[in-house]
Amino acid sequence: MLSPLRSPTFRHLFAAQVVALVGTGLATVALGLLAWQLAGADAGAVLGTALAIKMVAYVTLAPVAAAVAERLPRRAFLVTLDLIRAGVIACLPFVDQVWQVYVLIFALQAASAGFTPAFQAVIPDVVKGEDDYTNALSLLRLAEDLEQLASPVLAAALLTVVGFPVLFFGTVIGFAGSALLVATAALPARAPAEAGRFWADVTKGVRIYGRTPRLRGLMVMEASVAAAGAMVYVNTVVLVKDRLGLGEQAVALAFAGFGAGSMLAAVLLPRLLSRLPDRPVMIGGASLMVCGVGAVPLIGSMAGLLVLWAAIGFGFSLTQTPIGRIINRSAGEADRGAVFAAQFALSHACWLVTYPLAGWVGASAGLSVASTVLAGVGAAGLLAVLRIWPAHDPAVLAHDHPDLPADHPHLRDHGPGHAHVLVIDDLHRVWPKRS
Repeated sequence: MLSPLRSPTFRHLFAAQVVALVGTGLATVALGLLAWQLAGADAGAVLGTALAIKMVAYVTLAPVAAAVAERLPRRAFLVTLDLIRAGVIACLPFVDQVWQVYVLIFALQAASAGFTPAFQAVIPDVVKGEDDYTNALSLLRLAEDLEQLASPVLAAALLTVVGFPVLFFGTVIGFAGSALLVATAALPARAPAEAGRFWADVTKGVRIYGRTPRLRGLMVMEASVAAAGAMVYVNTVVLVKDRLGLGEQAVALAFAGFGAGSMLAAVLLPRLLSRLPDRPVMIGGASLMVCGVGAVPLIGSMAGLLVLWAAIGFGFSLTQTPIGRIINRSAGEADRGAVFAAQFALSHACWLVTYPLAGWVGASAGLSVASTVLAGVGAAGLLAVLRIWPAHDPAVLAHDHPDLPADHPHLRDHGPGHAHVLVIDDLHRVWPKRS
């Protein structure tokens, strides 16, 4: 699993991811305390609005940022966005109005909407070979899970000696450290984007998604994952404090259970994916999440909640870690950044729907009804995945090109009717029909 760390470039990028994640975790704690300072009992509404702003920024700006990224040097683009994120965070300790928080959160998440897909698209160019790439994805998944466990502990320790605004400066250090590590990494060059095609490049990733069966299936699966995951992220505090009558430490413990399950899956995935294709592993993970959320009405103790949340976290990692492999199979090198951006935007569009659904239904009809509704949404998505994403999904497909002239270079290289690894691109605009 540690094999990708032999690459100096990946080590720099992995370290950049770790320090940025720690900084982000500190900011999450500090933002909650800032919201309480500004709005008191209405802090939840402030944070809910900030979360909605985050999702809107991700959904609307990621494809545009990907098209911009194709026209700029990779390293300069990533470093600039890290420095923008550091600058925005540095302003947060000085705000005294709620609207200022919203403006800064939008600016922060706009930068993240550009940074994250571009960062994801670099990894397969740095780590070659499917096994090493799978290990790299698992390491990055582990880093995210460890951040969820470690950052609250670090924040709590710091808050015993400093005020919460200092946590924001810890985040600034994290983003600045990430920028330094990316700046010193030897990132591979890529071909520049064609001039005059900016708006076509903005929609390119979504078009590739819509025309590739496995990506369409992945998108529907993300709806199932978001339906189940929203129950965990939105209603854990209500389950623990209202139904079980426990305190804040138990809330943190419940989230730790979810993270522990996800980490276990990330450790096991490289070996699992060496034996099984991505599709059954991901469908199994999404099924585990949906079944787990459907079992929420049965929770009667903290032990039961921990087991269930760990199972859902295990399923979450099974579905999320292989996504990079799917995109790598489904896009040419020149289009990979656009497809990662489309994945980023479309998946967050699912969360934009399921977050309020989990909150509103839970508040108005109770947690048992909310879990049933979300499990139903997730189950419907899984049934659609089975239909949309074919079980037989070879990379090499036979096809022809009746639209190309006989002397076209592609036909000269491969013949009039041929088979090769197929992705949607300028020469292959339609997925071949199954015979």
